[in-house]
Amino acid sequence: MRVAVIGATGYVGGRLVPRLLAAGHEVRCLARNPDRLDGVDWRSEVDVAAADVLDEESLNHALLDIEVVYYLVHAMGHSGDFEQTDRLGAENTRRAAERTGVERIVYLGGLGEDDPGHLSDHLASRHEVGHVLAAGTVPVTELRAAVIIGSGSASFEMLRHLVEVLPAMTCPRWVTRTKCQPIAIADVLYYLVAVLDDARTTGEILEVGGPDILTYRDMMDRYADRAGLRRRLIIPVPLLTPRLSSHWVNLVTPLPYGLARPLVDSLINDVVVHPERDIRRLIDHDPYTLDGAIERALAVVDDLEIKTSWMDSSDAPASPMPQDPDWAGGTMFQNIQQVSTTNASVEEVFAVVAGIGGDRGWFVANQLWALRGLLDKLIGGVGMRRGRRHPDNLRVGDALDFFRVEALEQPHLLRLRAEMKVPGEAWLEWRIVETNDGSTELRQLARFHPRGVAGRAYWWVLLPIHKVIWRRLAERLVAGSQ
Repeated sequence: MRVAVIGATGYVGGRLVPRLLAAGHEVRCLARNPDRLDGVDWRSEVDVAAADVLDEESLNHALLDIEVVYYLVHAMGHSGDFEQTDRLGAENTRRAAERTGVERIVYLGGLGEDDPGHLSDHLASRHEVGHVLAAGTVPVTELRAAVIIGSGSASFEMLRHLVEVLPAMTCPRWVTRTKCQPIAIADVLYYLVAVLDDARTTGEILEVGGPDILTYRDMMDRYADRAGLRRRLIIPVPLLTPRLSSHWVNLVTPLPYGLARPLVDSLINDVVVHPERDIRRLIDHDPYTLDGAIERALAVVDDLEIKTSWMDSSDAPASPMPQDPDWAGGTMFQNIQQVSTTNASVEEVFAVVAGIGGDRGWFVANQLWALRGLLDKLIGGVGMRRGRRHPDNLRVGDALDFFRVEALEQPHLLRLRAEMKVPGEAWLEWRIVETNDGSTELRQLARFHPRGVAGRAYWWVLLPIHKVIWRRLAERLVAGSQ
């Protein structure tokens, strides 16, 4: 079939595309920023179209000649009113699908009761998106899943860090009572592909889950067992609200508060497959147990083979470059550092630059970088715990501590866009060139576009510290390549 994947740069979509290709389908990936797909293994095998679910006209062009659309986007954790954003995206997609002759939409939503009054805002929004998509003439296959266990998934990373970081924890009472039916990412992908070959799934709401039904405390104990850790002391308390719990999750895991809050809110709801909607009535498949799913996820993490991650999702648009005409007339502060070497090639210097951050750190004042990350976490930012997907390899769109890769042209250019909370917009860029005399020159550029008086004060107050750090950073990057 001719299949379009909306959300191909996301956690599930990035793993679904190669499965669809292996099954023989023709795939078109829709992305707001197509450059983010340049580094994936299967890029040459797919068609890529620039499209945004919030721009209906872009969808009208991108969905031409498409038979099936996978809708795998949602705004949870993004800025603004995520329910309204999700609603508008679903409405635009439904209308574009009708207009272009799409025969079917496949949507991955969330488990939970049908009554929105008994659901968290996140789960209610997931269900609403399904209703909006199905309100048109194009039939929808809606798969509903609870906690997805896989390397890099938000739920797995939250579980992993809570257990590994904390020897003991206080938790709301519902952590020991609420029932959940987790499912491995491999099984989710299997079902998403399999529904295309079974006409009985068309127009149906189907629920997917693994064989285990557990409490969230049970899941933490299972993770400790599989990871070779002793079981953590968990003390249920009556006064720990989801809001307070979200701040706690934000502090001790890589998840920012904006993503932790809807996830934690959803934990108060039982999310168990209803027998009458169990997908296994139609598709014969034996899903992984929770233990098996955890072991698979840990093996991938240990082997540094994480293909996609919750960190791949970002609500930052494809913004104009700081030097583009759109910036003309605006206030822009910058600091430029240039360091030359005759002992290293362009490729060798770039390799060091591209390996910055994560476990390697930032070459200078790592404690200050960590403190800045902690302060960012305290005010609801992403902090430094995200690390990086791979210690050496980068792709456009990758998270890198509290930055995101905005531009990558090997071996000459790496530009990072800051995602920590600052009163403005900030970039850190490196260009590596060969000069006329045969030496290699690293040109490091820090740019800041301030927002109001606070932004200007932020730049000037920190400039003395930043100037020292930036100079030493450039020098040590070059020294590390020699």
